This record gives sequence, structure tokens and C-alpha cells, in this order.
Amino acid sequence: MALTIMTNVPALNAQNHLQRTHAKLSDSLEKVGSGHRINKAADDAAGLAISENLRADISSLNQGVRNAEDGISLVQVYEGGTREISSMLIRTRELAMQAATDTISDRERELIQYEVDEIKAEIDRLASTTKFIGMDPLLAGESLDVEFQVGKNNESEVDRIAFDAGNLDLTSAGLDVDGLDFTAREDARDALDTIDEAIFNVNSIRAQVGAMQNRLTNTVNAGRTQVENLEAANSRIRDADIAKESTDLAKNQMLRQ
Repeated sequence: MALTIMTNVPALNAQNHLQRTHAKLSDSLEKVGSGHRINKAADDAAGLAISENLRADISSLNQGVRNAEDGISLVQVYEGGTREISSMLIRTRELAMQAATDTISDRERELIQYEVDEIKAEIDRLASTTKFIGMDPLLAGESLDVEFQVGKNNESEVDRIAFDAGNLDLTSAGLDVDGLDFTAREDARDALDTIDEAIFNVNSIRAQVGAMQNRLTNTVNAGRTQVENLEAANSRIRDADIAKESTDLAKNQMLRQ
């Protein structure tokens, strides 16, 4: 082996190892400081690509859960209006029963009719004012056909939930109770079947609304479970093992010193 004095090879070798140790130390500090094993594509290109796709899915599913929760809010507003209309129809039937008996006179029936007219007016007012975030009145239109985007893709069968409650004209005219007149005994008796049909129609819609609310609640629970599992998968790929990185950090600090 030649003896040279112009090039200090052992010193260059030591410097090379020091630079490598310093690079490893910086890498360990970055991982410990950020908590991530992958901070840049150079750390793990394939792992980064998978992790970014998982993050996109997680973000989209979280928004899908929020969409489903907004859908629940919508159907709750809708169901609240139908519940009150159903209560008013039940009260109207009670008044019809009262007006149908001969234990009261036509004078009392006229007083009953005052309340019936006020109930019909309130049904119309409630139907036209039950709204949700700028939408058309929920209970005074021909239909409510909406879709809730709950999945992360664009497949209509699995990523969207459609809700169509059918005929939504729950005004007094739509329920065919606008012409109720209890001032005569026979008219009050004839009105019983009409009121029963109106109550049935309202309760049929309420049943559909309740079923949709339950479905959306299940969708929210399933979405949150899916997000939890994807978060765990992403963590295994992207997150740093702090125990290992702390050990490497201590080792590299000692080597640099």
C-alpha cells in the first residue's frame, strides 16, 4: 500500500460516514417531528401513492357521512310537518264525531265549524312554510324527489340514496278536506270517511319518511366504520413507529458525536 501525504484517505472516509450519519439523523428527526414514516415521495414512492389514495377515499367518505346526516335533517323537518298535520286531522275527526250526534244543536255545530275552518287554514299555512335550506315547500308541492350522495364514487345504485315520498300536496285541498262543513249533522257524518282517507295518506307518507330516516342512520354508522378501517390502513402505511425512530435518532446522534 502506497504511503501518501497529499490525500488523507482515512479522514475522507470518516467525513463520508459523518455525512451519511447526518443525513440519517435528519431523516429520523423529520419522522419523529412529523409522526409520519413517509414525508416525501423519496421515503416510499409506492407507499405514498397508496396512502394518498386512501386519504382521498377517507375525505370523500367523511363528506358522504355529512351528506347522509344532512339528509336525516331534511327528513326530520319533513316528518315534523306531517306529524302536526296528522294531529290536526285527528282533531278534525274528533270534531266531526261531536257534530254528528243529536245531543248538540245546529248552533253548537256552527261554533264547531269555526275551529274546523281554523284547522284547515293552519294545515295550509304549515304545508306552505315547511321548508329546508331554500328548497320549495316540502308539503305543498307535487313531489319531493331527492338524492343523497353518500358513497365516494359515481355509481347510482351504490353511491346515492334516492327518496321519493310520492304525492306531497298536504294542503287542505290536496287532502280533500278543504270543503269540510260540520254545520249539518249529515255532512259531519259524511266527512268521517274523507278525514279517514286524509289521515291514511299522511301516515303513509310518515311511514316512508321514518323508513328513510332509519336507512340514512344506518348509512351514517356504516360510513363511519368504513372511515375508521381506512384510517387504520393508512396509519399502518404512513405513520412512523415512534419507538423505532427514537432509537434510530439516539443511535445516529451518538455516531455523529
